[in-house]
Amino acid sequence: MARALPPSASMAQTQKGAKLFAPSAARNVDALVDLLWAHAPSQGSALEIASGTGQHITAYAAALPHLHWHPTELDPARCASIDAYVAEAGLGNVARATLLDATRIGWPAANGAKDLILLANLLHLISSLEARTILSEAAKALKPEGLLILYGPFKRKGVLTSAGDAKFDAELRGADPSIGYKDDLDIMGWLRDAGLTQITSVDMPANNLAFIARIPQP
Repeated sequence: MARALPPSASMAQTQKGAKLFAPSAARNVDALVDLLWAHAPSQGSALEIASGTGQHITAYAAALPHLHWHPTELDPARCASIDAYVAEAGLGNVARATLLDATRIGWPAANGAKDLILLANLLHLISSLEARTILSEAAKALKPEGLLILYGPFKRKGVLTSAGDAKFDAELRGADPSIGYKDDLDIMGWLRDAGLTQITSVDMPANNLAFIARIPQP
């Protein structure tokens, strides 16, 4: 999944020790915590795909203490940063970060069934094929009635709805023509193709969207 990205994507600054700091994560963490408060299960096991620096998951775990969180990342340096944030926060409901490339088929077998899977700010950084693989594999990793929550920037019915989105999407596609913003209608279709139901979208701050989908009872 590693590829060239423009400087505007996934910026993280070195902090003390192993910790990294992403300004974008600091800006959207409160909105994501509110989203989880409204939609996440009250207890169970939660997996985050592409946990980034660890800023998000420490906030999630503190806000939803009855969920046991499992952070994952593709980059060992980010796994170390996640563990450093969790240790500093003194949280007992977060497992050690593990390496995971969620674009590879078969990863659910090694991670166990989850009540919640969360993915934020990744789909615009990967290809459509990789995005579809993540969604189909995530569906396999959910328990019956389990939730998949996606968050990030998306097109609306094929349209980039702000000048900032158009600029960022052009920068992404200039770095790699296979990546860029995905369309909201495509996402809903891919979720249904993966066997998920009750798919809804939620308008989020800064022109972002969240998608909430559920695995049906057998």
